[in-house]
Amino acid sequence: MTSPLTITGLSKRYGGVAVVDGVDLAIAPGQCHGLLGPNGAGKTTTLRLALGLIEADAGEIRLLGHKMPEGGRAARARVGVVPQVDSLDPDFTVRENLFAYGRYFGLDRAEVEARVPGLLDFAGLAGKADARVPSLSGGMKRRLTLARALINDPDLVVLDEPTTGLDPQARHLVWQGLRRLTARGKTLLLTTHFMDEAERLCDRISIIDKGRIIVEGSPRELIRSHIEPQVVEVYGEALADWRVCAQDLCKRCETAGETLFCYTDNPDPVIAELDKQPELRYLHRPANLEDVFLKLTGRDLRD
Repeated sequence: MTSPLTITGLSKRYGGVAVVDGVDLAIAPGQCHGLLGPNGAGKTTTLRLALGLIEADAGEIRLLGHKMPEGGRAARARVGVVPQVDSLDPDFTVRENLFAYGRYFGLDRAEVEARVPGLLDFAGLAGKADARVPSLSGGMKRRLTLARALINDPDLVVLDEPTTGLDPQARHLVWQGLRRLTARGKTLLLTTHFMDEAERLCDRISIIDKGRIIVEGSPRELIRSHIEPQVVEVYGEALADWRVCAQDLCKRCETAGETLFCYTDNPDPVIAELDKQPELRYLHRPANLEDVFLKLTGRDLRD
């Protein structure tokens, strides 16, 4: 099957700075593909280029068979977009927002009426159909934005940090809905800062930093290839004194704030030694995608 989105040699500069720098990307149909990176890595610019909202300096983009940005209008008719910032009409009710957006795509009233109940259920807003947007909580607004992105029954859904501001219950509701979309053959392109979200939802992940994709693979492949399998996190006032001992017991150690991360193939010697140190606390866990992300992009704060 043809990829819904292929990007080759994509570049974009602002003020002489390469925000996107030679990106190659191909999204498999019917999968959720994650595009992860620190703030300023080039994620949102890549999405805007892919949708034909801005023009690239170099490279080629094909979105649902259309060359971009020339074929942007036809391609975007088959795409659903969840932007970072909600853009709901505050003067409309929940139902009216969905109707207005459906008309934007040229859907007739009967089509929209048929789709609205399912979308309200999808977003957990069936009881809020006649509520005006200002009366909704932040999480409800976010879920309405997601439902609105599906009004045109898109082939590709682009989600730019879709669960920001949602509580755990709402996040799980959205995750269930997104899994149902891929089960129906929809393709998702997801950016998120929640590594557990990416690990749960994504079939494949590309990590971008400084405008370049630095690694790509399934979550399991990335964890297996780039990080030791076991992690022991150590905390406590005596941590500085114990750090020297940790370096002899672990393959690799990293300090972040008041925490020492011990990466190892075998955690037993580390835990045995920590059990002799009552002034220290520790957490033993398997390595995860966040460990990979921080190893590859660094622990320094990005603004």
